[in-house]
Amino acid sequence: MCWCSSSSTRCQPMSRSGPSMNPSSDTPAISTIFRMAAHGTPRERPTAGAARGAEILAGVKTEDAKAEDANTVLFHTDGRTGVVTLNRPRAINALTHPMVLRIDETLAAWAADPAVHQVLIRGAGERGLCAGGDIRAIHDDARAGKTASADFWRDEYRLNARIARYPKPYVALMDGITMGGGVGVSAHGSVRIVTERSRVAMPETGIGFVPDVGGTHLLGRAPGGLGTHLALTGTAVGAADALLCGLADHFVPADRLPELTAALAGAPAHEVLPRYAATPAPGELAGRRGWIDHCYAADTVEEIVERLLGQGEPAAKEAAEVILAKSPTALKVTLAALRRAAALDTLEQVLAQEFRVSCNALTSPDLVEGIRAQVVDKDRDPRWSPATLAEVGGADVERFFAPLGESRELRLP
Repeated sequence: MCWCSSSSTRCQPMSRSGPSMNPSSDTPAISTIFRMAAHGTPRERPTAGAARGAEILAGVKTEDAKAEDANTVLFHTDGRTGVVTLNRPRAINALTHPMVLRIDETLAAWAADPAVHQVLIRGAGERGLCAGGDIRAIHDDARAGKTASADFWRDEYRLNARIARYPKPYVALMDGITMGGGVGVSAHGSVRIVTERSRVAMPETGIGFVPDVGGTHLLGRAPGGLGTHLALTGTAVGAADALLCGLADHFVPADRLPELTAALAGAPAHEVLPRYAATPAPGELAGRRGWIDHCYAADTVEEIVERLLGQGEPAAKEAAEVILAKSPTALKVTLAALRRAAALDTLEQVLAQEFRVSCNALTSPDLVEGIRAQVVDKDRDPRWSPATLAEVGGADVERFFAPLGESRELRLP
């Protein structure tokens, strides 16, 4: 089917029934969404107590999977630009497997279409680009010993790799909440735009998981110890800090995004952006580089925590407390994954490593327990196993990097 929205919009073949003209309101959100409990909403200024406790992850009401329809992601062309709209606003546009497949299929078609000069990805609604994925489904999959999560990750990571190697400008509007899988569909793009409402994070350690979707590639290449700080604490950052960490390229005030989007219909991104780009308000991380770079250069998580507690800085002490609330196993695997990712040559190699880690995490008790505590029972009191950093040995970490077998490995060109 084709969808034509205006005289400036070309018909776009659809693999399923065509989308409506307007973003849907969505049904009450999907299972698990990364939210900003400790960091404020996208419109709020972060407080000094940001990241305290274990509430960086939380659940929202589960939406009935049977209500899923083709309108969860919309595609159209506006002049020279192919537009992807993640369209689950009440779920903060969280990704599902069908959404990933349809985005990948459309990007492949647009890459070969000479009428499409660039791609724009955005999120419907006011809350954010994308809050990640359905981790309640991962919880159920892990408990049942099934492979649906691995199948989803395989296709999701392939999409991440396609975005990173896309032959045309790929413009991502990282407005509002952009976390987990939302980082994967944006921060690998060639033109990454944040606003004063942006809250960017990889908060996986809070549920006993490890940053994925190329997150260890991105954070492993951040300046100094910044990436390690964000990976271990799960801290969400605003515009200035996202730029500092290399997760974004440009700041554009949120109220100018409609004008920017309209301008992209008629001109390439590199010509349009100078008219809209501005300087964001100062962030927090630049002034903390001294202790961040020193503390996170340590070889072990235990030493990182020890250095943080010994700094005499309230923010450093708070970071240590946040880390100590996370899964000890996930913390040690995350540190190892970051260090190994920094030594790998390509994103594809990192994604293959992350796929091993993610699949092996399905048999870890901490993944099921972390999601239970944050999302299912919501008692915010996970019982990690092992319970302390000292109890997590080298063999416990290495098993996450163990080969999956020739038929199960992620193979990317």
